[in-house]
Amino acid sequence: MHLLLVEDEQHAGEYLSKGLRENGFVVDWLKSGLDALHQAQNVEYDAIVLDIGLPDLNGWEIIKRLRQSQHTPVLFLTARDRVEDRVRGLELGADDYLIKPYAFSELLARVRVLLRRGKQQELDVLTLGDLSVHLLRQRVERSGQRIDLTAKEYALLLLFLRRRGEVLSRTLIAEQVWDMNFDSDTNVVEVAVRRLRSKIDEPFGSQLLHTVRGFGYVMEQRD
Repeated sequence: MHLLLVEDEQHAGEYLSKGLRENGFVVDWLKSGLDALHQAQNVEYDAIVLDIGLPDLNGWEIIKRLRQSQHTPVLFLTARDRVEDRVRGLELGADDYLIKPYAFSELLARVRVLLRRGKQQELDVLTLGDLSVHLLRQRVERSGQRIDLTAKEYALLLLFLRRRGEVLSRTLIAEQVWDMNFDSDTNVVEVAVRRLRSKIDEPFGSQLLHTVRGFGYVMEQRD
């Protein structure tokens, strides 16, 4: 699942983006309301976690403009526990409202609820051949056997499955899964792909994750 996180406070943004990525989400974190509005209007997200108190363009104005053209689920974050603010947010089109300080587990649960009921939600199960990923349970199976993955391996698998048949470069993979600029001296992508293959391909005798030499990797079923 691809989330847009809009939070101008450095510590909170780092904490939330790290926690969400560890739970298998692809996260774009922005601090500017203007940048967030432009991003949300040009990139398809599964949900948006939006702080109201932004310095340049506040959350109220962002959702007001977004709702003119789209219905991506939005979870508002605010430091003010006022009934009138909650009512205003809901009337403008927010799907949920969370007051600071909050437990990360609650935010995670609320995001998952939004994804279940949101109009932009994916199917509950992604499949390719005999490989399946149950998104809400975060359960991976192949030929009926459960496969245990780390958080990064799971995020990597979701990226490949959502873009099956598309050759993904190492640079793109590093940006999406690790939120880092690709360094040619770093073999983190190759190591992660190797480990993922050892779990989803090697024990089953047929390969779904392929190397395209000089370009990157592709996940597809081949004869």
